Amino acid sequence: QVQLVESGGGLVQAGRSLTLSCRASGFIFSINGMGWYRQAPGKQRELVASITVGGSTNYADSVKGRFTISRDNALNTVYLQMNSLKPEDTAVYYCNADILGAGAARYIHYWGQGTQVTVSS
Repeated sequence: QVQLVESGGGLVQAGRSLTLSCRASGFIFSINGMGWYRQAPGKQRELVASITVGGSTNYADSVKGRFTISRDNALNTVYLQMNSLKPEDTAVYYCNADILGAGAARYIHYWGQGTQVTVSS
């Protein structure tokens, strides 16, 4: 059974840094795109950053220059380095990935359970 497990969330002061990790586990044949979304209270879930299997990245305008997404294909893991955090970055952060499980006929979009990031002013 394929699953995504996130770690690294927590409470941090504005201006500090935090790194999120998300590891895919299970019987995995291949992983295509991976990414991070976030959802603040009362708001819709939004894309934060994404990365292709080849390493091409895409960022929301609100995090450009502050956040960096990366991945380790050997470890089936995606990271989100968050610098210069702001109170408006407070949200539940979710990772996602398009995964071809062993024996599956197509890629399936998986979500992690979410990790809370709270930035105090």
